[in-house]
Amino acid sequence: MNRDRLLSQLTSHSGPFDIAIIGGGATGLGAAVDAASRGHSVVLIEQSDFAKGTSSRSTKLVHGGVRYLKQGNVSLVLEALRERGLLCKNAPHLVHSLPFVIPSYHWWEGPFYGIGLKVYDTLAGQLGLEPSRYLSREDMIELLPTLETEGLDGGVVYHDGQFDDARLAIHLARTAVNHGAITLNHTRCCGLMKEKGHIIGVKAECMETGRQHEIRARCVINATGVFVDDLRRMDDAKAENIVAPSQGVHLVLPREFLPGDSAIMIPKTDDGRVLFAVPWHGRVIIGTTDTPVQHTSLEPRPLPDEIEFLMTHAARYLTRDPRPCDVLSMFAGLRPLVAAKAGSTAELSRDHTILVADSGLITITGGKWTTYRRMAEDVIDHAEMIGGIGVKHCVTHNLMIHGSATVLAKDDPLAVYGSDAAEIRDLAAKEPEWSGKVHPKLDLTCAEVIFHTRHELARTVGDVLARRSRSLLLDAQASMSAAPRVGALMAAELGWDAKTTAHQVERYQHLACGYILEG
Repeated sequence: MNRDRLLSQLTSHSGPFDIAIIGGGATGLGAAVDAASRGHSVVLIEQSDFAKGTSSRSTKLVHGGVRYLKQGNVSLVLEALRERGLLCKNAPHLVHSLPFVIPSYHWWEGPFYGIGLKVYDTLAGQLGLEPSRYLSREDMIELLPTLETEGLDGGVVYHDGQFDDARLAIHLARTAVNHGAITLNHTRCCGLMKEKGHIIGVKAECMETGRQHEIRARCVINATGVFVDDLRRMDDAKAENIVAPSQGVHLVLPREFLPGDSAIMIPKTDDGRVLFAVPWHGRVIIGTTDTPVQHTSLEPRPLPDEIEFLMTHAARYLTRDPRPCDVLSMFAGLRPLVAAKAGSTAELSRDHTILVADSGLITITGGKWTTYRRMAEDVIDHAEMIGGIGVKHCVTHNLMIHGSATVLAKDDPLAVYGSDAAEIRDLAAKEPEWSGKVHPKLDLTCAEVIFHTRHELARTVGDVLARRSRSLLLDAQASMSAAPRVGALMAAELGWDAKTTAHQVERYQHLACGYILEG
């Protein structure tokens, strides 16, 4: 992906696009892939960076939703399990099976959870991963040596999917471009174009240059996640909110807290939440919370009560109690739950919702990463009817995601790049100084930064350290120290002067401070 080339394609495009998509998270990017692979002309704009919001702040799981079985939402579980299977098949370089262990501290918990997980296995059918099974106390201790053993009776193990959310977003953007779409980050929607009350396009502004573009389109899709209501009011000032945001917080700990290759899943904490401890990129992610919030932000911050909840429960189930100084990073994401009259956000819909305004604006919200492909198929089916652009068959069921041609060993530091890893290694071979790491505590190499900038539309230091690599989440303090080196590499590629480079580094370091737990 080359930004100048994509902008050139945008300005030279004659006539209206078939579909314009606003929002570069999982839903918007999935819709761009679906529409472009059907043969439609597509443009996508994102005000910040791809997956900047909710889509880079998940628990890193591709799951069917075990807890939704308890709620009786079998249809959602079936859909998610099917999509999990398709994603494992279509993006094998980014998605893999991970064992999850549910410990039993009461005699009845093993059979109770075991029966539910057998149902879960059955619903997955041919797209299942591995069957669940009971574990003895001895099995549990061998599998999870740092699990609290007092009162431990045994447990159950089942398998779900794990992935790197922001990396999948980048690979979806590249997949869309490979099929002819134009995907532009750091380009905000500053207005909707109308004729006789019907939307005919989008006014877009490049956040780097301030240049504005009028993008005509037969259909416009609002896929802006927790911000969909802001865009709906751009269309209709009287539009009522349809999203009730819920905040989920995660803490990142060193791998010593949970060695091995298995995750811990606690189905029900004191307040009814689900708790995960998940190994990921050589670290351990503890999460999550479910806190209703009134205001949306691109940079939500963990609340003290959420941090205390996670620290307390991590200490309850791990032999080593984490301290604030152990936390390498903390991050918060906002879920775009569909509003309803309910007692808590846990009761709000996790299904996706599509609304069509009188103006023709299509809004899609809700859902989760696991079902992004199905959401995209659904919204593009709507767009074909509303935009009158012709009905074409969806092909994403079997569409391989960019990079999937090569699957490297899971412990290969370049595994998430798939077939792109070879080009990164070539860069390091041609320029030996690029083979070095940007910081001793991070796996990120200089060659990767160059690759991100040249081929993955990385335009800021934050784009590289937060999303092209996951340095911000893996070790926020180390990423701050690495920022000057990353800034210098990007400056040479993008032509930044000294003032711009210093501003980029300072801006990132200020952002990263919010990911560090003081104490």
